[in-house]
Amino acid sequence: MSEDVGQEAIQREAMEYDVVIVGAGPSGLAAAIRLKQLDENLTVAVLEKGAEVGAHILSGAVIDPKGLGELIPDWKDKGAPLETAVTKDIFLMLGPQGSVELPMWAMPPFMDNHGNYIASLGNVCRWLAGQAEALGVEIYPGMAASQPVFEGDKLVGVVAGEFGFGKDGKPGPNYEPGMELRGKYVFIGEGVRGSLAKVLRKKYDLGKDADCEKYGIGIKELWQVPDAVFRPGLVQHTTGWPLDDKTGGGSFLYHFGDNYVAVGFVTHLNYKNPWLSPFDEFQRFKHHPEVAKHLEGGKRIAYGARAISEGGIQSIPKLYFPGGVLLGDSAGFVNVPRIKGSHAAIKSGMMAAEAAYHAIQAGRSGDELDEYKALFDRSWLKKELHLVRNAKPMLSKFGTMVGGFTSMFDMWTNHLLGGFSFFGTMSHGKTDAASTGAAKDYKPIVYPKPDGVLSFDKLSSVFLSSTNHDEAQPAHLRLRDPSIPISVNLPKYGEPARLYCPAGVYEVLYDEAGNNPKFQINFQNCVHCKTCDIKDPSQNIDWTTPQGGDGPNYPNM
Repeated sequence: MSEDVGQEAIQREAMEYDVVIVGAGPSGLAAAIRLKQLDENLTVAVLEKGAEVGAHILSGAVIDPKGLGELIPDWKDKGAPLETAVTKDIFLMLGPQGSVELPMWAMPPFMDNHGNYIASLGNVCRWLAGQAEALGVEIYPGMAASQPVFEGDKLVGVVAGEFGFGKDGKPGPNYEPGMELRGKYVFIGEGVRGSLAKVLRKKYDLGKDADCEKYGIGIKELWQVPDAVFRPGLVQHTTGWPLDDKTGGGSFLYHFGDNYVAVGFVTHLNYKNPWLSPFDEFQRFKHHPEVAKHLEGGKRIAYGARAISEGGIQSIPKLYFPGGVLLGDSAGFVNVPRIKGSHAAIKSGMMAAEAAYHAIQAGRSGDELDEYKALFDRSWLKKELHLVRNAKPMLSKFGTMVGGFTSMFDMWTNHLLGGFSFFGTMSHGKTDAASTGAAKDYKPIVYPKPDGVLSFDKLSSVFLSSTNHDEAQPAHLRLRDPSIPISVNLPKYGEPARLYCPAGVYEVLYDEAGNNPKFQINFQNCVHCKTCDIKDPSQNIDWTTPQGGDGPNYPNM
């Protein structure tokens, strides 16, 4: 197989597998394990763009063990790092200084976190990778899948391990062409807004019968706190301040492990005010008394951010196409009000594996695995997502206060009446990018300066993510039209990229006289959250994979 890069034809070697899986997250690893459980002779390869499995994994995370229990029933005996059982569940409505605790009994039973575990999802994935390798799965970390390989209309593999492009995008003196990893079926489990999934969604028009995609940005810090404030097993969620009623979002705070407190803030990306900075809202949030008391005397030891799929069941695209399927967050399997997706990701990987196994047993290859959709339609996962389908659109339509109470009523109705809702299935309306308002219609937000104790700046935060990109490579954040940031986004929207990015990647620079604005991309800072790909109001930024191994290196996240 060859491909034109610049003026040259690149020849690549190929490796053949039964199934090739892109992404060593919970969905991809669950799929690999399930395939080997069904047939130990199947050949399975898993590609991971991070330097190691778990390096790019970031989640809250309170984990519902339901999916893991189906995949590996004896996970406790095998030492799965689900560290701390939930012992206390609190939900607060915050005001600027005070709070109101909402009774957990007023919420549907599936919102209760008792029976769940607080853990590092990155460490869970590292453990799952060990289980997969013990079964004979081949896992290749530091191998970004940079492009799909097609034969006719079929996806037959991916290109991985391509290194050595120069800043001009052409092969440099140390260029390595990588390899084609080909499979009878290819599973795409890249996480939210993956670059391959974007290509495949467009090529096969996978979203034509689905509602628009919706996202949030989750920003997280890991703290280590003294015994005096550590409350192992505590789960606290909040909504309200510092966001206004028309801006959706909320927080999580979990005590677990070695005196760890995971604290994070989610801002729904359909916010209208282009002057809003999710990062600075998070830093401001930590000064609330109900949050600050959990961090008192502690030390911030890690930082990261990632987009969260929030579309729910109405935004799930067609799951299969010739030669492959979408898994986990690549498909949008996230329960938004529960703030949970890992159990759903594991279940999706298992269902895709079972569909592929039966197809391969029947001598099939490269066709459409519609059995995957059939398994999903019969699963507890579909029922779970159906019950909460209106939570996100209600928050968007009615605001935090009214939308929150209305969605709670709707979830109770769905729970008691077997999935029936008086509202039917609501639509999301606009994309997150199209929701952005004009700068002239909103007042710029003046955020308090960080104090270095509870709140911090972006660059010191990025340092804690251990992010690294080889500066000799071309920027993986690509502008479709380089003129748009200054000619369109700056006058119309105030160029919101400099604000919605949680890593200081985007800047608008001026000369000494304050004139001649220039748009600068500091791609080395990128923590791979993909918010820019989602929220840019001109849809001018494409997030693509940098060379394998580059990016954040999250510990215990």
